Amino acid sequence: MRGEKNADFTEVTCTLGKNTRGVSDISDDTALPKKQSQAYKILELIAVLGEVPTRQIKRLAGGERYKELVLIELRKSKLIYTFYQDKLRGLRLTGKAKDLLIDACPDRFEFFLIGSTETNIIKSEFKRRLRLHRVAQAFITMLNSDVSMMRDEKPNVFSPMANSTEIVYPSFYLSREVKELGARATAIRGSRSVGILLTASAAFAVYNMGEALMKWDYRAEMRVKTLMVTLLCHERESSRYAADSVRGLVLADTMEMAYQLMSLTGEAKRNFFILDGSFDRFHFVTNDHAGENVIRILCDDELDAELRSVLSADLFTRSAGSMFENDALDANGQPVLFAYTFDMPRIARFNSALILHACRGTIICFDFQAEVLRRYCCDLVTIQAVDLKMFERNFLDEN
Repeated sequence: MRGEKNADFTEVTCTLGKNTRGVSDISDDTALPKKQSQAYKILELIAVLGEVPTRQIKRLAGGERYKELVLIELRKSKLIYTFYQDKLRGLRLTGKAKDLLIDACPDRFEFFLIGSTETNIIKSEFKRRLRLHRVAQAFITMLNSDVSMMRDEKPNVFSPMANSTEIVYPSFYLSREVKELGARATAIRGSRSVGILLTASAAFAVYNMGEALMKWDYRAEMRVKTLMVTLLCHERESSRYAADSVRGLVLADTMEMAYQLMSLTGEAKRNFFILDGSFDRFHFVTNDHAGENVIRILCDDELDAELRSVLSADLFTRSAGSMFENDALDANGQPVLFAYTFDMPRIARFNSALILHACRGTIICFDFQAEVLRRYCCDLVTIQAVDLKMFERNFLDEN
């Protein structure tokens, strides 16, 4: 794979020297880049999201310089342009690019590029654009985690007329796709959710805070949960999802924000509803390579079970009816919690139980999560960290 990227880059630099459009494979002013090319992938990303922060492009696969050259050629071909206002810099499609994409793949793009949709007629207000940028960041995190994203690659679960269907797992549905439900979706107006992630065993309401905490409307978010439970657990996917299958997933730029969320008290705690019991399970994931690996675990029950099996090699099965929420017992009979998916309510309940019963216990997490847990947890908790790179080598075969 690496050799292919280098070859592509060499070809690009040569063609640029000849003043051709080799980067984006555009042969004339009425053509799109070739499908599967980096240029085409960037165009379809912008089409689905409306506006993509320029700094998020670096998170896509491929060399940094190569992507810079691709963007240059897309601008030269008048397929994209940069919009800068209120210190937000984003990439947008030109009208020409929209027409070409709709003609090329209407099933994928018409929903986003026709009419007065938010992704087609983009408002210039700061708050609206900031939300588009947060949605784009979350979308790229899911994309990099091997989640199905495009409309023509997954069933339309949230169509008003849809019944139970074979869902492609895992799949991510943007909040705008969820709103296809019509009148039923008006109940979730005002929600901060950027979309819903469906896996083989769980449904996640997904939020993205980006680089700063943001207040949520408690009632709106509870309506999101109610809609998910009613629609997925009782109607369309009742054979797969039970009410406790509905979880929360919050994305953010750094692990420090997990510490801030878990340390909230009083009214501030209710504003974020992470630890108030509204969701029994609420995971925290960073918008980076480390976080993408956590999402892979959340999306793959077999991978999760395999990792648990390895971590349990020197542990014992938990006792039935234990007073502690835990996953195993150590040689001394003390509780152990697996926290590598950073389920914040579980971590908080485990920590509180140890304090209440004056008992020692162990939390097992990834190395990039350990520092936050050491600060948050009481002295009765021992933190054991799993090397993320070792996990990748042993479980994901990444080079």
